[in-house]
Amino acid sequence: MLKKAKQFLANSKFRYLIFGIIIFLFSASTSSWYFSTTEELIITYAIRATLQITMAFVILELLIPKLLYQQRKNAFIFSFVITLLTYYIVCTLIYMNYFEPTFPKTYAVYVKRFVDASFIGRLTNFSEFIVKSLYLLYPTLLLLIFKLLVEKQHLLHLNEQKKIAELAALKNQLNPHFLFNTLNNLYALTLKKSDAAPKVIQKLSEILDYILYRCNDDYVSLDKEIELIENYLSLEKIRYADRVKISFEKNITGKEKIAPLLLLTFVENAFKHGVVNEIDKAKINIKILKNKEQLIFTVENSKPLTVNSKTNKESIGLQNIKKQLELLYPRAYNLIIENKTNWFSANLKLDNV
Repeated sequence: MLKKAKQFLANSKFRYLIFGIIIFLFSASTSSWYFSTTEELIITYAIRATLQITMAFVILELLIPKLLYQQRKNAFIFSFVITLLTYYIVCTLIYMNYFEPTFPKTYAVYVKRFVDASFIGRLTNFSEFIVKSLYLLYPTLLLLIFKLLVEKQHLLHLNEQKKIAELAALKNQLNPHFLFNTLNNLYALTLKKSDAAPKVIQKLSEILDYILYRCNDDYVSLDKEIELIENYLSLEKIRYADRVKISFEKNITGKEKIAPLLLLTFVENAFKHGVVNEIDKAKINIKILKNKEQLIFTVENSKPLTVNSKTNKESIGLQNIKKQLELLYPRAYNLIIENKTNWFSANLKLDNV
């Protein structure tokens, strides 16, 4: 109900009428002591509210969209000044001929007052022009602020929807990529008729269960992500046996939250580029620790000497991770990747985890 009311006030021209009535009621209720009769009170503030709201309508619905938004800044400034002067003249005439207690009673006296020097003097009184202009403009400023706030909320909503769509697209790229690599592992074991194949299927089912059903939120428990990594390492140990030495150090509280599948991609990348083509024994070192409010995650892997570090292209997984970091941890992360001759390392720091 409140959302619909806000949308109505933001999009409907009736908001000017509603806002004018609110200004009239507020002004009249706070100044009733100043007037001798109710009729005088109502007429006075009805005229003032009408001037204020019509000015707001002219500026917000005509000048700003037709001139300022169209990059016609000089025309906007000129039209804005003319509008202020016009309303100031009308306001001065009304003040002199109604609001003041000595306003003229006959048409002849009215004409005399119009050409009288006092009228010209008021028009050229800069301080009075500023005071009356501010009085006339304050409803315009309030409506403009309200309009900008509504537009900002709408923009934030659009950005949030865009962020959700982008994250979904990135996950759709990441999950099949991981599944493809894992199935390759299982395929290699079945070719060897390895007794470890059933264990691989069990670990794979646990991994898929987590990926498909348990990590759909933007942030998940870090413990669950570590369990996922350990399952993945179990699969890779079965596949590579003594060809790889893995070190996994952990020092966390267990209460941390993190974006799902964020860390696994770094581990997967270490195996893909550090073990697959290694003839000798490969090494992978993984560390994850909490330092105050910062989470530090490091993955290091040895590199085969036959691979040229300068020609290695960044994997799809790492590209997706960088996009996810920008979306989920803007200005709250630090990622350092070092690609040396014998070693590849990724050091990720996340703030306020």
